[in-house]
Amino acid sequence: FRATSRDKIHRMLESGEYIGWLASPANEDKIIAGAGVQLREVMPHPTTNSDGKISVAEGRHAIVINVYTEPEWRRRGLGALLMKCIIDWSREQKLDQLVLHAAEDARPLYERLGFVATNEMRFIDDKKL
Repeated sequence: FRATSRDKIHRMLESGEYIGWLASPANEDKIIAGAGVQLREVMPHPTTNSDGKISVAEGRHAIVINVYTEPEWRRRGLGALLMKCIIDWSREQKLDQLVLHAAEDARPLYERLGFVATNEMRFIDDKKL
């Protein structure tokens, strides 16, 4: 898993498909938290803006992945800080959609930042698609 993930993320970083943010204590060469986004291009599609108007989204989406804080550094705001960086970056990039899959204990953080549950469904099958 580690070797496969390392090779894949290396290729994705080089291509710009994955962007990551890291946190470290001041004056220390140690990573204590990180988060990233994987960019996904989808077909243009209709979308409803926050003001209720329908427009066409260009299809620039990102999924938040690899959000992690070392256990001894948790509950200090690092996750929120990294997520705010991702949200700000997503706005600057004018992405159409930013999504994530939240662990149950992380939901309150994401909800405070403006994420909401959606109607997404997932196909699960014993056979590989």
